[in-house]
Amino acid sequence: MKLRTVTMDFLKKTYPRREKWSHKGDSGRVLIIGGSRRYRGAPALCGLAALRSGCDIATIAAPESAVDVISSFSPNLITEPLVGDYINIGDLEKLISLSKKFDVILIGNGMGRMVGSRDTVLELLSAVRKPCIIDADALHMVSENKKLLRPGWILTPHEYEFQNLSGVKVPRQLEKRAGEVVKFSKSYRSTVLLKGHIDVIAESGKVFINSTGNPYMTVGGTGDVLAGICAAFLGGGMTSLNAAAAAAFVSGAAGDLAAKDIGPGLMATDVIEKIPAVMKEAVL
Repeated sequence: MKLRTVTMDFLKKTYPRREKWSHKGDSGRVLIIGGSRRYRGAPALCGLAALRSGCDIATIAAPESAVDVISSFSPNLITEPLVGDYINIGDLEKLISLSKKFDVILIGNGMGRMVGSRDTVLELLSAVRKPCIIDADALHMVSENKKLLRPGWILTPHEYEFQNLSGVKVPRQLEKRAGEVVKFSKSYRSTVLLKGHIDVIAESGKVFINSTGNPYMTVGGTGDVLAGICAAFLGGGMTSLNAAAAAAFVSGAAGDLAAKDIGPGLMATDVIEKIPAVMKEAVL
């Protein structure tokens, strides 16, 4: 098993270049499904990170108790209000209809684990036919029915979420860690981005590792930023494996730039602010 390291050269080679006659939407339309009365910031972080990573449109479908707060983060975010304080089965028809208008769906951030939300997520995933990124609370939900997973979908678990998905305690030794990720990705035909001190990204037998990032990025919200970057890359035309690997690199590199300026006290929004510097180097 060969472990390939993600570098800036990899990003330069895989990130799609824009045509001169590009139109709005050509570089990706991202639908983010998440948020709740308690967790309102997570989907906004996803959306802002996606926009800073190059997608054209980021729309957030969230409960009506959260959409006003989400909109207040930036006028660049579009919101679709759902009924109530939590995503529930009454939202299913609207979410299925919405999904048809987007290139990629990111689901789970800030959603919470209410029973109604779980049922909605599982029904939605069985119905959609678009590339999906499963993150945060949706990872917990999909662990109950992993047969829903499809090729081209990306899962972005941290160590404990991966353990819940796979039933295996993740080893710290890198080769063994990568082996478990490869085994899971083969079994469920999906791309897996296992977050950690060294990220492991696998699809079937192909494996990348990423070493950008720093301990200050343990702060809440950085996982939402990574998921948003990943959604932008997948929606913009990158393969699921390349999108996940490049997103891990960009997220960590932006975090490293932020850490140089801030150190302790770094926040997820600081990472978002540094994404353009990383992306600018990639496209020049």
